Amino acid sequence: MIPAADHFCGFIVGQCLGDALGFLVEGEAPQDCSRYAHDVIRAARLPKRTGKRHAFGQYSDGSQMARELMESYVVCSGFDADDYAKRIAALFTENRIVGRGHATEEAAVRLAAGTPWQQSGTPAPAAGNASAIRAGVLGLIYGDQPDVLIRLAHDQGVITHADPRCSAGAVTVAGAIALASRNVCPDGETFLAPLCQWSQQIEPSLASGLRRLQELLCVPKEQAAEAISRIGLPPGVDSQWRGGISAFVVSSVLWALYAFLKHPDDFNLAVALAIEAGGDVDTTAAMAGAMVGARKGLAAIPSDLSAHLHDRGAWRTDDLTTLAIACHETASRNQP
Repeated sequence: MIPAADHFCGFIVGQCLGDALGFLVEGEAPQDCSRYAHDVIRAARLPKRTGKRHAFGQYSDGSQMARELMESYVVCSGFDADDYAKRIAALFTENRIVGRGHATEEAAVRLAAGTPWQQSGTPAPAAGNASAIRAGVLGLIYGDQPDVLIRLAHDQGVITHADPRCSAGAVTVAGAIALASRNVCPDGETFLAPLCQWSQQIEPSLASGLRRLQELLCVPKEQAAEAISRIGLPPGVDSQWRGGISAFVVSSVLWALYAFLKHPDDFNLAVALAIEAGGDVDTTAAMAGAMVGARKGLAAIPSDLSAHLHDRGAWRTDDLTTLAIACHETASRNQP
């Protein structure tokens, strides 16, 4: 059964707000991110700072692409990889992208030059989290059809990232949204077991990390962050970005899940925890926020903060919820 429209709304608004909150401090040291998370997000205050020439409310590339996936689904009455690939290319060629990732931009250039989407993805060892952050809506739509969820999460991912670790990350995030929106108990083992099974079908390193995550949920957050930052990396490879969680797909997806599973019913606390580790915090906060929103619905997202959301002055909260409702209606019509 498709979750109610409110879960679709909570998902996309929660993702964009988590992104916007993290975007202000993306790449800053853990101690600075922790101070910001404590003084602003945990305290439920409106951020006053500006990051990367954008005032609070602007969300970044991963959430832009998540929104485009939802819009493509509505326009095409289903998932259409060709249409979605054109939308990704257009975000870059029309200079509408905010906070572009190198691997994704390389793929967009190839797409714009006519490379088919099946061949456009940046090859390994590029293993960033862009294909994971945008995959969540597939969990809302196909959560009762795991085989379809796995196939489509992989397909949308390889448009920009050919490394199978990236597809496993996309499957994991879509799967987490599926479970959260269907009120599966977020007790760790119950929630993580199906994610492990689904991601294992694509690539083993994330599944191994998910098994480790069960243990790490019981240790202090600083110890968990240090361990998670290293999972899945070969020996000798730098595990951190400016002291925090890097954009490497395995560590960032696992950290977002850690934050969600520690605070599955509280948007502010989950997003604050995602940000406190530092590093690629717009992405980790976006994924954690999306999971809480998918689980609890729009009422769980602080409206005094979400009222500031926008994408370069457009695509505000009302526009996002209108799109989410249209996506829900399309998914409901497509039910077998």
